[in-house]
Amino acid sequence: MEKRPIHLIIITGMSGAGKTVAIQSLEDLGYFCVDNLPPILIPKFVDLTVQSGGKMNKVALVIDLRGREFFERLSESLVSLDFSEMLDYEIIFLDAEDKTLVTRYKETRRRHPLSSESSPIEGIIAERKLLDEIKGKASQIIDTTSLKPSELKEKIISRFADENKNRLSINIMSFGFKYGLPIDADLVFDVRFLPNPHYIDELRPSTGKDASVYEYVMQWPETKEFLVKLLDMLNFLLPSYQKEGKSQLVIGIGCTGGRHRSVAITEYINQTLTSDWHTSVNHRDVAKEHG
Repeated sequence: MEKRPIHLIIITGMSGAGKTVAIQSLEDLGYFCVDNLPPILIPKFVDLTVQSGGKMNKVALVIDLRGREFFERLSESLVSLDFSEMLDYEIIFLDAEDKTLVTRYKETRRRHPLSSESSPIEGIIAERKLLDEIKGKASQIIDTTSLKPSELKEKIISRFADENKNRLSINIMSFGFKYGLPIDADLVFDVRFLPNPHYIDELRPSTGKDASVYEYVMQWPETKEFLVKLLDMLNFLLPSYQKEGKSQLVIGIGCTGGRHRSVAITEYINQTLTSDWHTSVNHRDVAKEHG
């Protein structure tokens, strides 16, 4: 089986231009992220990712002037990457107007890394000179002057997300109300109005993942109508959450004990959504009543 090349994204640019937001966005997309790696260590780090056997094939690094004593070695490190057959890398440079950067530093009351006692603008001018060479090598320059953090996140995600999937990660969780609401749920739906398999002796030991219970829950007209309405709502909500910049969503489906009805409904929703979204399933309470 042919090995896939490692996709390496190097995030750099002006201090205060949004590198933290960019690296967090890539982390949400499943990239292995390292913040402030000294440039001299880039070749060794790439060697480690190659030796991972494909476990780390999406990597993002933030390189900035916090490690300025190593920064002048960056060009040398990048030259070594050009000769790697197992690596596909690109540089994203984040920039913003000087006035905007000064305003951001004043709002956060942080000191520019190149200005000790001087004003931020002097550090910004010095930083631009140091970064001029790597800016010229960038695959993409993103001006964040007029971008909100959520807009920058959407821009990064749109650029690097898997084109075959929507970018919102959805966890569908079944649970039992008798054990409490899941504290991390964004949406909660109560299916205790559906006929309960618990009261049928031959179904009680099984769960909603078993065909007998699943078919029992799905056979009722109220189940079918509920699912039509629920999926219609989700098809409206999910793109809106994604557009707003949300990267993870937890949908809770609850019944009394979290063993039969909620499990079956959760399985159905996952089967329906998984072709268009990144989905995962968690049956929180399915094993509690039976050890």
